[in-house]
Amino acid sequence: MSVNPQIFREYDIRGVVPRDLAGPVPELIGRAFGSELRGRHGGAPGLRVVVGRDNRPSSPDLAEGVIRGLQAAGVDVIDVGTVPTPALYFAAVRLGTDGGIQITGSHNPPEYNGFKLIIDGRALYGPAIQRLRERIERQEFEVGAGSLERHDILPEYVADITGRFSLQRPLRVVVDCGNGTGSLVAVRILEGIGADVVPLYCESDGTFPNHHPDPVVDENLADLIERVRAEDAALGVAFDGDADRIGAVDETGAIIRGDILLLLYGLDLLERRGPGQKLVFDVKCSQAVPEVFAARGGEPIMWKTGHSLIKEKMRETGAPIAGELSGHVCFADDYYGFDDALYAACRLVDLVARADRPLSSLVAEFPSYVSTPEIRVDVPEERKFDIVAAAVRDFSQSHEVISVDGARVLFPQGWGLLRASNTQPVLVLRYEARSPEALAEIRATMERWLREQGVDV
Repeated sequence: MSVNPQIFREYDIRGVVPRDLAGPVPELIGRAFGSELRGRHGGAPGLRVVVGRDNRPSSPDLAEGVIRGLQAAGVDVIDVGTVPTPALYFAAVRLGTDGGIQITGSHNPPEYNGFKLIIDGRALYGPAIQRLRERIERQEFEVGAGSLERHDILPEYVADITGRFSLQRPLRVVVDCGNGTGSLVAVRILEGIGADVVPLYCESDGTFPNHHPDPVVDENLADLIERVRAEDAALGVAFDGDADRIGAVDETGAIIRGDILLLLYGLDLLERRGPGQKLVFDVKCSQAVPEVFAARGGEPIMWKTGHSLIKEKMRETGAPIAGELSGHVCFADDYYGFDDALYAACRLVDLVARADRPLSSLVAEFPSYVSTPEIRVDVPEERKFDIVAAAVRDFSQSHEVISVDGARVLFPQGWGLLRASNTQPVLVLRYEARSPEALAEIRATMERWLREQGVDV
């Protein structure tokens, strides 16, 4: 049986339904995952995997196939039904399973779907995902007859989060679920901690009729901004399709980027736990993050982009918090260390409720940088890593270059980033500076170099 090898990505398995993920493909993925799990445990029977799914129309069929495959590999399955991705992670911890699979298309268009995978509490990525592909190609499967049980995890998940918070004062919060899977619990959770919730698009509908469920894209926050202003709310929060990424706006409707949000959480952590705390942030984040966090007594750690990678770095360094520009935020401080936008929303509301001033005022303290959004430039797959290596080599002759993930080239007034996407044949560019003029200069310098390499920017 041939499976499109392109669906096996860096951080997950992802493709278009039915083109890539129809027929026997989900079952083969389940068999490969179950076999890999048993292989890591010396072929032992009786291992358990929890399976959840988002609310896309294609998800129930994919879940059914994966469950069949897991059982055929001799793995016992606990089906938790339709849940946000962080609730699946929670289920794996609470139920003490050996692995977990969430069927989700995350923030991709409705025709996409995919699989996020964990074994022994760790996200699978890179070579581990490619091993599943190799198992399918070689038909290297364990054989058995696993059991199946169903478990409603959402009441336990809601109770776990709400039990951790008690707001010092009630706040009005607008919550935009984008009709994603967060719709199932978001209002219940935020009301449960004492917030006055104004719901927006909190009806579960995996066709996403109102806007695309990706809070990183500004246009997807337009309705949230309007409602925050109209309701005179203290803040607004938004979630992606499976609720593992958060977006936020302050009481004026101004967007708070994922890196600034991470910094807010980090500073709150320093206030509560004292200096010396570590914070892992990805290479796309603003210079404000390491600058301010270090100035307040913290230890910032820059790392590669990718939620699986920052979670691994967080575990390795013992950092209580990690996050990305994209809105993945992981808390190991009074939580489980996985990316959970619903929990992150509660942390933000609690933080504002404890402050003696509005959210906009908290953010206004940070250095003011001008930055571009992510700029994605198409390049052939076989060239993208060579271009990045050349950038590190060439710019290192005249600038300091941080090469932890791509080339983050430091200039006197800012920086420019050039990195290869791990999931697509594109280069990802981002620039930041202290003034619009410096930004234009940095961008011109780096894009002139790119054009010399034959890249069309």
